Amino acid sequence: MTLREEADHIIQKSIQAVLPDEAVARTLQGRSLGQGKIYMVAAGKAAWQMGKAAADILQDKLEAGVVVTKYDHVKGEIPKTQCFEAGHPVPDENSFRATQAALDLAAQAGTEDEVIFLLSGGGSALFEKPLVSGAELQDITGQLLACGADIVEMNTIRKRLSGVKGGRFALACEPAHVFSIVLSDILGDPLDMIASGPAYPDTSSCEEALAIAEKYKLKLSDAAWEFLRQETPESLTNVETRITGSVSDLCRAAAAACEELGYAPVILTDQLACEAREAGRFLAAIAKTHQGTEKSLAFLAGGETVVHLTGKGKGGRNQELALAAAEGIAGLKGTAVFSVGSDGTDGPTDAAGGYSDTETKEKLASRGISIYGVLQENDAYHALAKTDGLIVTGATGTNVNDVAVLLIKR
Repeated sequence: MTLREEADHIIQKSIQAVLPDEAVARTLQGRSLGQGKIYMVAAGKAAWQMGKAAADILQDKLEAGVVVTKYDHVKGEIPKTQCFEAGHPVPDENSFRATQAALDLAAQAGTEDEVIFLLSGGGSALFEKPLVSGAELQDITGQLLACGADIVEMNTIRKRLSGVKGGRFALACEPAHVFSIVLSDILGDPLDMIASGPAYPDTSSCEEALAIAEKYKLKLSDAAWEFLRQETPESLTNVETRITGSVSDLCRAAAAACEELGYAPVILTDQLACEAREAGRFLAAIAKTHQGTEKSLAFLAGGETVVHLTGKGKGGRNQELALAAAEGIAGLKGTAVFSVGSDGTDGPTDAAGGYSDTETKEKLASRGISIYGVLQENDAYHALAKTDGLIVTGATGTNVNDVAVLLIKR
Protein backbone atom coordinates (compact mmCIF):
# COMPACT_ATOMS: atom_id res chain seq x y z
CA MET A 1 0.00 0.00 0.00
CA THR A 2 1.11 3.54 -0.70
CA LEU A 3 1.10 6.11 2.08
CA ARG A 4 -2.08 7.61 0.63
CA GLU A 5 -3.76 4.20 0.53
CA GLU A 6 -2.74 3.61 4.13
CA ALA A 7 -4.16 7.00 5.10
CA ASP A 8 -7.48 6.15 3.45
CA HIS A 9 -7.52 2.79 5.24
CA ILE A 10 -6.90 4.42 8.63
CA ILE A 11 -9.63 6.98 8.00
CA GLN A 12 -12.15 4.31 7.01
CA LYS A 13 -11.40 2.15 10.06
CA SER A 14 -11.44 5.13 12.43
CA ILE A 15 -14.80 6.47 11.31
CA GLN A 16 -16.37 3.03 11.17
CA ALA A 17 -15.50 2.55 14.85
CA VAL A 18 -17.41 5.67 15.95
CA LEU A 19 -20.58 5.33 13.89
CA PRO A 20 -23.58 5.95 16.15
CA ASP A 21 -25.79 3.02 15.13
CA GLU A 22 -24.35 0.43 17.46
CA ALA A 23 -23.85 2.97 20.23
CA VAL A 24 -27.52 3.96 20.17
CA ALA A 25 -28.54 0.30 20.00
CA ARG A 26 -26.37 -0.61 22.97
CA THR A 27 -27.85 2.24 24.97
CA LEU A 28 -31.51 1.51 24.22
CA GLN A 29 -31.67 -2.28 24.01
CA GLY A 30 -32.86 -3.86 27.23
CA ARG A 31 -33.74 -0.50 28.78
CA SER A 32 -37.15 -0.22 30.45
CA LEU A 33 -39.15 2.44 28.63
CA GLY A 34 -42.11 2.62 31.01
CA GLN A 35 -45.83 2.49 30.23
CA GLY A 36 -46.29 5.92 28.66
CA LYS A 37 -45.81 7.13 25.12
CA ILE A 38 -42.33 7.39 23.61
CA TYR A 39 -41.41 10.43 21.54
CA MET A 40 -38.08 10.92 19.76
CA VAL A 41 -36.20 14.09 18.85
CA ALA A 42 -32.81 13.89 17.11
CA ALA A 43 -30.64 16.90 16.29
CA GLY A 44 -27.18 17.24 14.77
CA LYS A 45 -25.06 16.03 11.90
CA ALA A 46 -25.53 12.41 13.01
CA ALA A 47 -29.25 12.87 13.75
CA TRP A 48 -30.62 10.80 10.88
CA GLN A 49 -28.41 7.83 11.61
CA MET A 50 -29.11 8.01 15.36
CA GLY A 51 -32.83 8.47 14.75
CA LYS A 52 -32.99 5.53 12.34
CA ALA A 53 -31.19 3.27 14.82
CA ALA A 54 -33.55 4.30 17.63
CA ALA A 55 -36.68 3.87 15.50
CA ASP A 56 -35.55 0.39 14.43
CA ILE A 57 -35.32 -0.60 18.09
CA LEU A 58 -38.44 1.15 19.36
CA GLN A 59 -40.65 0.10 16.42
CA ASP A 60 -44.32 0.19 17.55
CA LYS A 61 -43.40 1.79 20.89
CA LEU A 62 -42.48 5.00 19.07
CA GLU A 63 -45.38 7.45 19.09
CA ALA A 64 -43.78 10.11 16.86
CA GLY A 65 -40.40 11.67 16.12
CA VAL A 66 -38.59 14.65 14.65
CA VAL A 67 -35.12 14.54 13.08
CA VAL A 68 -33.20 17.69 12.09
CA THR A 69 -29.85 17.35 10.37
CA LYS A 70 -27.59 19.02 7.82
CA TYR A 71 -28.48 19.36 4.16
CA ASP A 72 -27.98 16.12 2.17
CA HIS A 73 -27.73 14.09 5.38
CA VAL A 74 -31.20 12.50 5.31
CA LYS A 75 -30.81 9.05 3.74
CA GLY A 76 -34.44 7.95 3.65
CA GLU A 77 -37.71 7.87 5.55
CA ILE A 78 -37.94 6.89 9.20
CA PRO A 79 -41.29 5.44 10.40
CA LYS A 80 -43.53 7.89 12.33
CA THR A 81 -40.81 10.55 12.04
CA GLN A 82 -40.58 13.94 10.32
CA CYS A 83 -37.11 14.46 8.86
CA PHE A 84 -35.82 17.99 8.26
CA GLU A 85 -32.61 19.29 6.68
CA ALA A 86 -31.30 22.68 7.74
CA GLY A 87 -28.38 25.12 7.74
CA HIS A 88 -24.93 24.50 9.22
CA PRO A 89 -22.73 26.10 10.52
CA VAL A 90 -25.11 29.07 10.30
CA PRO A 91 -28.76 28.37 11.22
CA ASP A 92 -31.44 29.18 8.67
CA GLU A 93 -35.23 29.27 8.42
CA ASN A 94 -35.33 25.48 8.06
CA SER A 95 -33.45 25.19 11.38
CA PHE A 96 -36.10 27.32 13.05
CA ARG A 97 -39.00 25.44 11.40
CA ALA A 98 -37.62 22.02 12.36
CA THR A 99 -36.98 23.08 15.95
CA GLN A 100 -40.52 24.38 16.27
CA ALA A 101 -41.76 20.98 15.09
CA ALA A 102 -39.67 19.36 17.86
CA LEU A 103 -41.13 21.76 20.44
CA ASP A 104 -44.66 21.01 19.22
CA LEU A 105 -43.89 17.30 19.60
CA ALA A 106 -42.49 17.78 23.11
CA ALA A 107 -45.61 19.70 24.11
CA GLN A 108 -47.66 16.52 23.55
CA ALA A 109 -45.66 14.54 26.14
CA GLY A 110 -47.31 14.01 29.52
CA THR A 111 -46.19 12.95 32.98
CA GLU A 112 -45.94 9.22 32.15
CA ASP A 113 -44.29 9.80 28.77
CA GLU A 114 -40.62 9.89 27.72
CA VAL A 115 -38.76 11.97 25.15
CA ILE A 116 -35.70 10.22 23.75
CA PHE A 117 -33.37 13.04 22.74
CA LEU A 118 -30.53 12.08 20.40
CA LEU A 119 -27.89 14.76 20.18
CA SER A 120 -24.76 15.12 18.05
CA GLY A 121 -22.38 17.82 16.91
CA GLY A 122 -23.80 20.53 14.70
CA GLY A 123 -26.91 20.79 16.85
CA SER A 124 -26.08 24.35 17.83
CA ALA A 125 -26.97 25.56 14.33
CA LEU A 126 -29.49 22.90 13.36
CA PHE A 127 -31.57 22.93 16.56
CA GLU A 128 -32.51 26.52 17.19
CA LYS A 129 -35.35 28.82 18.20
CA PRO A 130 -33.79 32.28 18.31
CA LEU A 131 -34.79 34.86 20.89
CA VAL A 132 -33.40 37.55 18.59
CA SER A 133 -34.27 37.77 14.91
CA GLY A 134 -33.08 34.96 12.69
CA ALA A 135 -31.08 37.44 10.64
CA GLU A 136 -29.23 38.73 13.70
CA LEU A 137 -28.53 35.23 14.99
CA GLN A 138 -27.04 34.31 11.60
CA ASP A 139 -24.92 37.47 11.67
CA ILE A 140 -23.66 36.76 15.21
CA THR A 141 -22.78 33.17 14.25
CA GLY A 142 -20.89 34.48 11.22
CA GLN A 143 -18.99 36.96 13.40
CA LEU A 144 -17.97 34.20 15.83
CA LEU A 145 -16.79 31.93 13.01
CA ALA A 146 -14.79 34.68 11.32
CA CYS A 147 -12.97 35.82 14.46
CA GLY A 148 -11.75 32.32 15.38
CA ALA A 149 -13.84 31.79 18.51
CA ASP A 150 -13.64 28.19 19.72
CA ILE A 151 -16.73 25.99 20.05
CA VAL A 152 -17.10 26.57 23.80
CA GLU A 153 -17.01 30.34 23.36
CA MET A 154 -19.50 30.16 20.51
CA ASN A 155 -21.94 28.04 22.49
CA THR A 156 -21.67 30.23 25.58
CA ILE A 157 -23.00 33.09 23.46
CA ARG A 158 -25.52 31.16 21.39
CA LYS A 159 -27.26 29.39 24.27
CA ARG A 160 -28.27 32.74 25.76
CA LEU A 161 -29.86 33.83 22.51
CA SER A 162 -31.89 30.63 22.14
CA GLY A 163 -35.23 29.28 23.32
CA VAL A 164 -33.98 25.65 23.32
CA LYS A 165 -30.31 25.76 24.30
CA GLY A 166 -28.83 25.86 27.81
CA GLY A 167 -31.35 23.33 29.19
CA ARG A 168 -34.40 25.10 27.82
CA PHE A 169 -35.51 22.21 25.59
CA ALA A 170 -35.65 19.91 28.63
CA LEU A 171 -37.82 22.48 30.38
CA ALA A 172 -40.12 22.49 27.34
CA CYS A 173 -40.49 18.70 27.70
CA GLU A 174 -41.75 18.88 31.30
CA PRO A 175 -43.49 17.05 32.87
CA ALA A 176 -42.19 14.23 30.63
CA HIS A 177 -38.90 12.49 31.35
CA VAL A 178 -36.03 13.10 28.89
CA PHE A 179 -33.52 10.35 28.10
CA SER A 180 -30.65 12.03 26.28
CA ILE A 181 -28.13 10.04 24.20
CA VAL A 182 -25.15 12.19 23.23
CA LEU A 183 -22.46 11.82 20.58
CA SER A 184 -19.81 14.24 21.83
CA ASP A 185 -18.04 16.67 19.50
CA ILE A 186 -16.40 18.86 22.16
CA LEU A 187 -13.12 18.17 23.94
CA GLY A 188 -13.62 16.79 27.43
CA ASP A 189 -17.30 16.01 26.73
CA PRO A 190 -18.86 18.99 28.58
CA LEU A 191 -22.57 18.12 28.35
CA ASP A 192 -23.71 21.71 28.75
CA MET A 193 -21.69 22.70 25.67
CA ILE A 194 -22.41 19.88 23.19
CA ALA A 195 -24.90 21.50 20.78
CA SER A 196 -25.15 24.18 23.47
CA GLY A 197 -26.73 21.75 25.95
CA PRO A 198 -30.47 21.74 25.12
CA ALA A 199 -31.12 19.11 27.81
CA TYR A 200 -28.39 19.83 30.33
CA PRO A 201 -27.99 22.51 33.02
CA ASP A 202 -25.76 25.40 32.02
CA THR A 203 -22.44 25.78 33.84
CA SER A 204 -21.38 28.99 32.11
CA SER A 205 -22.31 32.38 33.48
CA CYS A 206 -23.56 35.69 32.16
CA GLU A 207 -20.20 37.22 33.05
CA GLU A 208 -18.42 34.72 30.79
CA ALA A 209 -20.81 35.38 27.91
CA LEU A 210 -20.35 39.14 28.21
CA ALA A 211 -16.56 38.74 28.40
CA ILE A 212 -16.54 36.71 25.16
CA ALA A 213 -18.67 39.33 23.41
CA GLU A 214 -16.24 42.03 24.53
CA LYS A 215 -13.16 39.93 23.64
CA TYR A 216 -14.24 39.56 20.01
CA LYS A 217 -15.90 42.99 19.82
CA LEU A 218 -19.15 41.43 18.63
CA LYS A 219 -21.68 43.78 17.09
CA LEU A 220 -24.95 43.05 18.93
CA SER A 221 -28.35 44.67 19.22
CA ASP A 222 -29.56 46.03 22.56
CA ALA A 223 -31.90 43.04 22.83
CA ALA A 224 -29.01 40.58 22.32
CA TRP A 225 -26.93 42.31 25.00
CA GLU A 226 -29.90 42.00 27.37
CA PHE A 227 -30.28 38.26 26.70
CA LEU A 228 -26.57 37.76 27.45
CA ARG A 229 -27.27 39.19 30.90
CA GLN A 230 -29.99 36.60 31.63
CA GLU A 231 -29.04 33.34 33.33
CA THR A 232 -30.01 29.95 31.86
CA PRO A 233 -31.33 26.95 33.93
CA GLU A 234 -28.82 25.86 36.56
CA SER A 235 -30.62 22.58 37.38
CA LEU A 236 -32.96 20.09 35.68
CA THR A 237 -34.87 17.27 37.38
CA ASN A 238 -36.38 15.44 34.38
CA VAL A 239 -33.25 14.43 32.42
CA GLU A 240 -31.04 11.31 32.26
CA THR A 241 -27.98 11.46 29.97
CA ARG A 242 -25.64 8.92 28.31
CA ILE A 243 -22.54 9.71 26.21
CA THR A 244 -22.13 7.23 23.34
CA GLY A 245 -18.91 8.36 21.63
CA SER A 246 -16.19 11.00 21.65
CA VAL A 247 -12.90 12.07 20.06
CA SER A 248 -10.95 9.82 22.42
CA ASP A 249 -12.73 6.82 20.85
CA LEU A 250 -11.83 8.17 17.40
CA CYS A 251 -8.15 8.47 18.35
CA ARG A 252 -8.02 4.97 19.82
CA ALA A 253 -9.61 3.55 16.67
CA ALA A 254 -7.12 5.42 14.46
CA ALA A 255 -4.22 4.16 16.60
CA ALA A 256 -5.47 0.58 16.28
CA ALA A 257 -5.71 0.95 12.49
CA CYS A 258 -2.15 2.31 12.37
CA GLU A 259 -0.92 -0.61 14.44
CA GLU A 260 -2.58 -3.08 12.05
CA LEU A 261 -0.49 -1.54 9.25
CA GLY A 262 2.77 -1.97 11.18
CA TYR A 263 3.12 1.47 12.77
CA ALA A 264 3.94 2.06 16.41
CA PRO A 265 1.19 4.59 17.31
CA VAL A 266 1.50 7.43 19.79
CA ILE A 267 -1.59 9.43 20.72
CA LEU A 268 -0.15 12.87 21.40
CA THR A 269 -3.45 14.32 22.60
CA ASP A 270 -7.21 14.06 22.23
CA GLN A 271 -7.56 17.68 23.33
CA LEU A 272 -5.99 19.52 20.39
CA ALA A 273 -7.21 23.13 20.33
CA CYS A 274 -5.09 25.63 18.40
CA GLU A 275 -4.80 27.21 14.97
CA ALA A 276 -4.96 24.61 12.21
CA ARG A 277 -1.82 25.76 10.44
CA GLU A 278 0.15 25.70 13.72
CA ALA A 279 -0.99 22.12 14.37
CA GLY A 280 0.22 21.17 10.90
CA ARG A 281 3.59 22.80 11.46
CA PHE A 282 3.90 21.07 14.84
CA LEU A 283 3.35 17.64 13.28
CA ALA A 284 5.92 18.50 10.60
CA ALA A 285 8.41 19.38 13.36
CA ILE A 286 7.79 15.99 14.99
CA ALA A 287 8.41 14.34 11.61
CA LYS A 288 11.84 16.03 11.35
CA THR A 289 12.79 14.92 14.85
CA HIS A 290 12.04 11.26 14.10
CA GLN A 291 13.49 10.93 10.60
CA GLY A 292 16.24 8.70 11.97
CA THR A 293 13.80 6.07 13.24
CA GLU A 294 14.28 2.49 12.12
CA LYS A 295 10.63 1.50 12.68
CA SER A 296 7.42 2.92 11.30
CA LEU A 297 5.84 5.50 13.60
CA ALA A 298 2.42 7.15 13.73
CA PHE A 299 1.66 10.24 15.80
CA LEU A 300 -1.98 11.13 16.35
CA ALA A 301 -3.72 14.26 17.59
CA GLY A 302 -7.48 14.48 18.10
CA GLY A 303 -9.51 17.59 18.76
CA GLU A 304 -10.74 20.63 16.91
CA THR A 305 -8.51 23.36 15.53
CA VAL A 306 -9.59 26.83 14.42
CA VAL A 307 -8.91 28.96 11.36
CA HIS A 308 -8.52 32.73 11.36
CA LEU A 309 -9.91 34.00 8.06
CA THR A 310 -7.40 36.26 6.33
CA GLY A 311 -8.51 35.57 2.76
CA LYS A 312 -11.52 34.64 0.68
CA GLY A 313 -10.50 31.21 -0.55
CA LYS A 314 -12.12 27.83 -0.05
CA GLY A 315 -11.14 25.27 2.55
CA GLY A 316 -11.55 23.93 6.06
CA ARG A 317 -9.47 23.48 9.18
CA ASN A 318 -8.37 19.92 8.32
CA GLN A 319 -7.34 20.89 4.81
CA GLU A 320 -5.42 23.88 6.17
CA LEU A 321 -3.64 21.68 8.74
CA ALA A 322 -2.51 19.20 6.11
CA LEU A 323 -1.32 21.90 3.72
CA ALA A 324 0.58 23.73 6.46
CA ALA A 325 2.41 20.48 7.28
CA ALA A 326 3.49 20.09 3.63
CA GLU A 327 6.03 22.90 3.97
CA GLY A 328 7.88 21.17 6.81
CA ILE A 329 7.80 17.59 5.54
CA ALA A 330 8.98 18.45 2.02
CA GLY A 331 11.83 16.18 0.97
CA LEU A 332 11.64 13.91 4.02
CA LYS A 333 11.62 10.14 3.69
CA GLY A 334 8.34 8.16 3.74
CA THR A 335 6.35 10.84 5.54
CA ALA A 336 2.75 12.02 5.27
CA VAL A 337 0.30 14.09 7.30
CA PHE A 338 -3.46 13.90 6.99
CA SER A 339 -6.33 15.33 8.96
CA VAL A 340 -10.02 14.50 8.70
CA GLY A 341 -13.34 15.52 10.22
CA SER A 342 -15.22 12.46 11.45
CA ASP A 343 -18.51 13.81 10.06
CA GLY A 344 -17.16 13.78 6.52
CA THR A 345 -17.32 17.56 6.06
CA ASP A 346 -14.60 20.14 6.51
CA GLY A 347 -15.71 23.74 6.34
CA PRO A 348 -18.04 24.74 3.48
CA THR A 349 -16.57 22.10 1.13
CA ASP A 350 -17.34 18.60 -0.11
CA ALA A 351 -14.09 17.29 1.41
CA ALA A 352 -13.67 15.68 4.82
CA GLY A 353 -10.07 16.82 5.16
CA GLY A 354 -6.68 16.94 3.53
CA TYR A 355 -3.56 14.87 2.86
CA SER A 356 0.00 15.97 2.16
CA ASP A 357 3.28 14.14 1.78
CA THR A 358 6.90 14.84 0.99
CA GLU A 359 6.11 15.73 -2.65
CA THR A 360 3.17 18.09 -2.09
CA LYS A 361 5.24 21.27 -1.85
CA GLU A 362 7.21 20.44 -5.00
CA LYS A 363 4.04 19.64 -6.98
CA LEU A 364 2.53 22.99 -6.04
CA ALA A 365 5.77 24.88 -6.72
CA SER A 366 5.91 23.40 -10.23
CA ARG A 367 2.57 25.13 -10.85
CA GLY A 368 3.83 28.41 -9.42
CA ILE A 369 1.80 27.99 -6.22
CA SER A 370 3.18 29.11 -2.87
CA ILE A 371 1.92 27.32 0.25
CA TYR A 372 2.34 30.53 2.24
CA GLY A 373 0.22 32.44 -0.26
CA VAL A 374 -2.47 29.76 -0.28
CA LEU A 375 -2.70 29.78 3.52
CA GLN A 376 -2.93 33.58 3.58
CA GLU A 377 -5.87 33.31 1.20
CA ASN A 378 -7.39 30.33 3.15
CA ASP A 379 -7.56 28.45 -0.16
CA ALA A 380 -6.30 25.00 0.86
CA TYR A 381 -9.11 23.23 -1.01
CA HIS A 382 -8.01 24.31 -4.48
CA ALA A 383 -4.32 23.73 -3.73
CA LEU A 384 -4.87 20.20 -2.41
CA ALA A 385 -7.16 19.41 -5.35
CA LYS A 386 -4.13 19.93 -7.61
CA THR A 387 -2.06 17.34 -5.69
CA ASP A 388 -4.75 14.69 -5.14
CA GLY A 389 -4.69 15.77 -1.51
CA LEU A 390 -8.41 16.12 -0.84
CA ILE A 391 -9.97 13.45 1.38
CA VAL A 392 -13.58 12.86 0.36
CA THR A 393 -15.72 10.44 2.35
CA GLY A 394 -19.21 11.86 1.99
CA ALA A 395 -21.44 12.30 5.02
CA THR A 396 -20.51 9.62 7.56
CA GLY A 397 -23.43 9.84 9.99
CA THR A 398 -21.19 10.54 12.96
CA ASN A 399 -19.46 13.58 14.43
CA VAL A 400 -16.81 13.27 17.16
CA ASN A 401 -14.34 16.00 16.22
CA ASP A 402 -11.25 15.54 14.03
CA VAL A 403 -8.14 13.41 14.01
CA ALA A 404 -4.79 14.35 12.48
CA VAL A 405 -2.14 11.69 11.81
CA LEU A 406 1.56 11.87 11.00
CA LEU A 407 2.90 8.71 9.34
CA ILE A 408 6.62 7.94 9.15
CA LYS A 409 7.03 4.71 7.16
CA ARG A 410 10.15 2.58 7.29
